Amino acid sequence: MEERHDQEEIYSQRIKAGKRTYFFDVKATRGQDYYLTITESKRKLRDDDTFSYEKHKIFLYKEDFLKFVDALQDAVEYVREELLTAEEVAELDRPRPAYEDREFNPNRADDNF
Repeated sequence: MEERHDQEEIYSQRIKAGKRTYFFDVKATRGQDYYLTITESKRKLRDDDTFSYEKHKIFLYKEDFLKFVDALQDAVEYVREELLTAEEVAELDRPRPAYEDREFNPNRADDNF
């Protein structure tokens, strides 16, 4: 029988952003305690013309979800209201096609990004 890891990935969403890709993965422990991992993966060119990926992870536990969302929203609002021009805000607010890179993939391997 296959050995089970300490956590189970139950939801995954990927956002491509230039050379970076962000993953938002909801996981559950064996005791069904939920948490979120946010991973930034950046593609790097090696000297031998192959690519490697530099990864950074944040683990966010369910008891901190609301504090995290509030702080993120406050920071985004500050940038929009205090630092950007009206034109830059309008560009951010313009309608965009539905994001096609969203995915639910509970079996995505971390080394595939």
